[in-house]
Amino acid sequence: MSIPFSAARRTRPAAALAVLLAVPLAAPAAAPSDADAATTLDRVVVTGVRPRSALTFETDPRLPRQPVPASDGADYLKTIPGFTAIRNGGSNGDPVLRGMFGSRLNLLSNDGSMPGACPARMDNPLSYVSPDTYDRLVVTKGPQTVLWGPGASAGTVRFERDRERFDAPGLQLRGSLLAGSAGRNDQVFDATAGNPLGYLRANGNRSEADDYADGSGARVPSAWRKWNADAAVGWTPDDDTVLELAAGSGDGRARYAGRGMDGAQFRRDSASAHVTRRNAGDVDVLEASLYRNRADHVMDNYTLRDPNPNSPMPMPMASNVERTTIGGRVAATWRGGIADVTAGVDAQDSRHRTRSAMGRGAYRDRPWSSDARLDNVGAFAELTWKAGERQRVVAGARVDRARAEDQRVTTGMMGMANPTAGQVRHETLPGGFVRYEHGAAGAPLGWYAGLGHAQRMPDYWELFSADRGPAGSVNAFSSVAPERTTQLDVGLQYRTRRLDAWVSAYAGRLDDYLLFRYDAGGMMGPMSSVSNVDARIHGAEAGVEWRPSPAWTVGGSLAWAWGENRDSGRPLPQMPPLEGRWSLAWRGEHWSFGSLLRVAARQQRVSIGEGNVVGRDLGPAPGFAVFSVNGGYHFGPRAQLTAGIDNLFDRDYAEHLNLSGSADFGYPADPVRIHEPGRTAWLRLDVSY
Repeated sequence: MSIPFSAARRTRPAAALAVLLAVPLAAPAAAPSDADAATTLDRVVVTGVRPRSALTFETDPRLPRQPVPASDGADYLKTIPGFTAIRNGGSNGDPVLRGMFGSRLNLLSNDGSMPGACPARMDNPLSYVSPDTYDRLVVTKGPQTVLWGPGASAGTVRFERDRERFDAPGLQLRGSLLAGSAGRNDQVFDATAGNPLGYLRANGNRSEADDYADGSGARVPSAWRKWNADAAVGWTPDDDTVLELAAGSGDGRARYAGRGMDGAQFRRDSASAHVTRRNAGDVDVLEASLYRNRADHVMDNYTLRDPNPNSPMPMPMASNVERTTIGGRVAATWRGGIADVTAGVDAQDSRHRTRSAMGRGAYRDRPWSSDARLDNVGAFAELTWKAGERQRVVAGARVDRARAEDQRVTTGMMGMANPTAGQVRHETLPGGFVRYEHGAAGAPLGWYAGLGHAQRMPDYWELFSADRGPAGSVNAFSSVAPERTTQLDVGLQYRTRRLDAWVSAYAGRLDDYLLFRYDAGGMMGPMSSVSNVDARIHGAEAGVEWRPSPAWTVGGSLAWAWGENRDSGRPLPQMPPLEGRWSLAWRGEHWSFGSLLRVAARQQRVSIGEGNVVGRDLGPAPGFAVFSVNGGYHFGPRAQLTAGIDNLFDRDYAEHLNLSGSADFGYPADPVRIHEPGRTAWLRLDVSY
């Protein structure tokens, strides 16, 4: 079958290239006071991210990176030690941190939640995030902040856009073009114009790739295409006030080797309002935000493939799911001589509905059926006490009131009556942390130790996606309990002019951990059940960056995660193997070169047939090593050209966290991992103004 990704689009990058190349030749205009910092391009290709401070990683996701620049949020997170992703093929992987998955990770974009709608997370929250259109990525590992929403036992991930005041009328432009193997081509554009009273910002991207070939030369069904467009208008009447209104939209499609259906539509519609007021009487910073995000997702077996008459879905069929999430947040910060306090409230209302039908496009004529509503209201406070010149104590607490309503009238493929139709669950979920930090700005050595606790309401996928609940229950909604995580995080950081080194470790106890189990099932494939077990986890990450001279940088990192089901003594499933990355980079006045070696150990600790709503352990996974190279030419502070070859030696390999290949594409009936791209070349141009 010929996938309908038009070849005519291959001519578009050339036209866009001409436009972007003209940007540096225009006469410069006045810009914000920090415009140079905002628009000057870094001269290195990102191969890894080191921590900015205790437990916090921050990076600019617009920078060129290796492997090939990310098509979604999960792909970019893999540059941070401890992150992996459950692979679907070409795009829309599902992020995993330290072996923890789903809503254990609080995933935010512009401080708003964008949960996907697919019952099997085909459109996970980060499939709607294009990293190149954001200014900053901030990651906090572990339950060590309470400021950004409930249940973040594994960590908090925020993709953010800046809100700046112009000191004088001015214009900022930034854009990039990417071309690569397997028909990969991206275009990104970001423009901001403003004056002291306000600004207007518009950005967008378009990204596309065809099916890739793995290291053995076999074609892997993995083509995708997506676009995003966002605009914001801001009012800045003085240095202390910003009021912003923003709206955006996007869409795409993705072909999956490991699923019985493809993503034929990933429609996103977003709107938000944000206000920041500094020096508002006794309050140093007052922030308030509102957002509305809608995901309208279509899955089918006929747009990007032909229905397989020998598969469980032999006829054309489609499912359309939609999830609308409305939320907001108000927070105030007081700064004192020895203590800072931030306190506030947040709320979220998320509604899900679905429709499906046999036949091409027939679902459009079917009525919508609401099946779930999930709400949460939370209050939080976080204190930073400066206990001494080199000592800080950071502590936080929050309490959430969660609500879930089962609106399904029937369940299952046979349309059986739902025994919990109309039932509502309420849970009160407390959490908090305390952390001691020792060290000061400019001091070479610092360390921290923190103890955190988070309670998490079962999410949409755990309440509604499983075929069965725990043994003896009528379904998952009626019986699965909230998950409770208590975790110790410790770390050490050493920083000098030539050497950065850090190590972090954690140990956690998970009570009522939500675990999925799969059995062979029947005609429609494996049947899933979800239940609570008690578990424990521990692991560590470490990194080093050595700069023997201004031109050379040598770096490396290691990440290791371990988990065990305390009830059965078996390993927790879907735990990533030990992974290491080593990089070498040279940067001259104009030229730069670099290399990246990624090594993953064999993973033998598996629990076959167990996993999460997306992936399950298929058996032991072999280790692998992948070597990549990159280079670049820096024309000046406003333009650079970078290129890379990923998997230089064309290694044939597969990740441990993986979906099994679909029989629709000729994979055997027994589960088999989808293999990763073979040798991949790419070329990227970045310009700014």
